[in-house]
Amino acid sequence: MKYLLTFLLWLPGVVFGSDSVCYGTTSDGRLENGVELPRSGPNFVTYSDVARLAGRTYVHSEVHEILIAAYSALEKELPDKIYKYAETGFKDGGPFSPHKTHRNGLSVDFMTPMMDKNGKSVHLPTNPWNKFGYNIELDEQGHYEDLSIDYDALAAHIVALDRAAKHRGHTLWRVIFDPKLQPGLFDTEYGEYIKANIQLSQKRSWVRHDEHYHVDFVVPCKQLI
Repeated sequence: MKYLLTFLLWLPGVVFGSDSVCYGTTSDGRLENGVELPRSGPNFVTYSDVARLAGRTYVHSEVHEILIAAYSALEKELPDKIYKYAETGFKDGGPFSPHKTHRNGLSVDFMTPMMDKNGKSVHLPTNPWNKFGYNIELDEQGHYEDLSIDYDALAAHIVALDRAAKHRGHTLWRVIFDPKLQPGLFDTEYGEYIKANIQLSQKRSWVRHDEHYHVDFVVPCKQLI
């Protein structure tokens, strides 16, 4: 069943039909033929079934393919790591409160991968009582209760996204993650790649981005009229 799901996720033509078309920018745009992310896969899960049913997990078809390819690569490279994606956007794009971006299918939030005290890969809790994880605050050492940031899983995911994007002729525009928590990325085996290839946020955003990280992709879009 596990391998069947992976195989099915690699069949965009069968499942989705028309490719997506993005317009404008991540902060002022829209989307046609948006594609909904799957609820889960062998090593990933959505942040909320409720939010997904509300239509908040749509992306550009190319972004969908990049995400699935990255998760597939990570399943082989780091089989013990698990991931959780968060807010993406509406099927038709447009304003996506409370976010300032996420408007044309090219923006994706991911919950920060964590480890428990035994070093096991675990998810941050996401539920209505903590605004589906967005109300969680990590301390300056990247801890939340008895959990700590899994920098190996986080760095590997960023690299996998970049490689999957480049494989499809695209790239990552930027990764927004609390600058005070970024040094741990460079202590991993992926640190040099990240320094050379990834544009990380240099100053704190209007939202801290500690419990989640925001990724914007570069995919050709039409002008917004």
